[in-house]
Amino acid sequence: MAPPVQRITLELIATVLESARRSPRLRMNHNFHSSMEDNPHRFLNVMLRGTYIQPHRHIDPPKAETFLVLEGRAVVVVFDADGRITERHVLGEGSGILGVDLAPGVWHAPAVLSEHAVFFEVKPGPYSAATDKSFAPWAPPEGDPGCQEYLARLLEGLG
Repeated sequence: MAPPVQRITLELIATVLESARRSPRLRMNHNFHSSMEDNPHRFLNVMLRGTYIQPHRHIDPPKAETFLVLEGRAVVVVFDADGRITERHVLGEGSGILGVDLAPGVWHAPAVLSEHAVFFEVKPGPYSAATDKSFAPWAPPEGDPGCQEYLARLLEGLG
């Protein structure tokens, strides 16, 4: 059971950032929810530049998702059903935008523009690994040799 009040501190962010630096995936979550059955899920997602998250959507069941950038600079890329980029929302330092809220079923992928970015994310629970994300068939899966080239195309022109 999670404590009734949890603080988001610079020390917590530094600890999760160190874990992300040691992770082969270049990212790490810190959950505020007590279990995968909780609703909603609230967590920090600390990501390093170069981490790749395959474009996905949440449709089974339909789930909205909110991204707020607490530290750093990032982008949330939005796609149409054929994988064409329809929107890119730069978030965080210098952008004037702190976050985005995505409706259920929107194809999207977050990516990091600065050395690292700290997201606070919220989405409905419960979580099931089998159904949480529908991955885009038009994008390379995580671990594929083409991931970094694909990520570079998503970030073209952003700095």
